Amino acid sequence: MKAITWLASLTVGVAALSASAFSATPEGWSTDLEKALATAKKEKKSVLVEFTGSDWCPPCIAMRKNVFSKKEFVEKASKKFILVELDFPKGEKEVAEKNQPLAEKYKIEGFPTVVLLDPEGKEFNRFFASQYPKSEDFLKHLDETLAKKELD
Repeated sequence: MKAITWLASLTVGVAALSASAFSATPEGWSTDLEKALATAKKEKKSVLVEFTGSDWCPPCIAMRKNVFSKKEFVEKASKKFILVELDFPKGEKEVAEKNQPLAEKYKIEGFPTVVLLDPEGKEFNRFFASQYPKSEDFLKHLDETLAKKELD
């Protein structure tokens, strides 16, 4: 019986650690869209906003693990974009509630959705992040989207 109790407590502890690891915003990302837009104006960059469910959405968890938390991705994407993560975790209701008005404003219908904004906050593209599950594919798509925007 003690072994089962010990195993149960270990499992709960590991789950708690895992959940908190998933809920922490990746390095190089902001969680404040207004500040990001102000920075984008100053630095003449676009804004990449990722709407995610970091602790319950399997494609979101995979994108964070395989793309958004990678140093190479953050360094390259940050040259042209201010990165913003707007999370809707089930384990942190207050975070989800704080971000809900932005999900409504941008009419988010699924996760993980990426919305690209110009420095003035005007949307110029959106897509499901999981369409580009590798850093190099995601970065290539961002470059192509910016090139197309500049032609318009």
